[in-house]
Amino acid sequence: MTPSKEELERLSEAQLLELVDRDYVPNHVAIIMDGNGRWARKRNLRRIFGHRQGADAVRNAVKACRELDIRYLTLYAFSVENWSRPKEEISALMKLLEGFLRKEKKEMIAEGIRLNAIGRLEDLPTSTQEEVAQTKEATKDGDELLLTMALSYGGRTEILEAVRRMMDAGVEPKEVNEENFHRYLYTDGIPDPDLLIRTSGEMRISNFLIWQVAYSEIYITPTLWPDFARRDLYEAVIEFQSRERRFGGLGKD
Repeated sequence: MTPSKEELERLSEAQLLELVDRDYVPNHVAIIMDGNGRWARKRNLRRIFGHRQGADAVRNAVKACRELDIRYLTLYAFSVENWSRPKEEISALMKLLEGFLRKEKKEMIAEGIRLNAIGRLEDLPTSTQEEVAQTKEATKDGDELLLTMALSYGGRTEILEAVRRMMDAGVEPKEVNEENFHRYLYTDGIPDPDLLIRTSGEMRISNFLIWQVAYSEIYITPTLWPDFARRDLYEAVIEFQSRERRFGGLGKD
């Protein structure tokens, strides 16, 4: 019997880890990292301080996935809608991302973590594009965890671009099916997420991987992203393991 949320919260990180069934961990975890701004406002700080603290939460999520031998982790880092934010905040976010990649590159190589990026990467500042490309090249041999960052990403944009690419490739209507369509998505070659986590308690997927999460288990936590610790991911996986997954429609009961 799976412990209740209240019981889980009373356990230490080590005790939570012992509860995880290592034979049934999700292959792919995707996370909507939400709550940086609220975290900063609660402390009367500028939003960028929330984003900076959020970088530590990224490290926690990566370390937890490595601990559980989860093979794919996809993070919603910057959406196409985020371009409407103040230019000063966007610039600070991009510099933060560049600094994060430079700082983490050595450890990523040592831990077998390979960086991937999806989205309209051409919209990013040149310096950010270069840092992403350099990190991808430096970590290309990593075979323990594929860390995908969704940057200037939108699920509807991804689907529309996939349709355009299919049309440009001359795909005939009779050849269009789910398997064929998947090859034209940003996530070609990556299995769909088994578990989608959203922080900050919001009950929506916010245009994130809307094709790929059709059958993902969804876990909502009130924890704001900057406060997300390894134990939070362990709790999400324990909850995932308690569910009966159904594919292809509604259950019979």
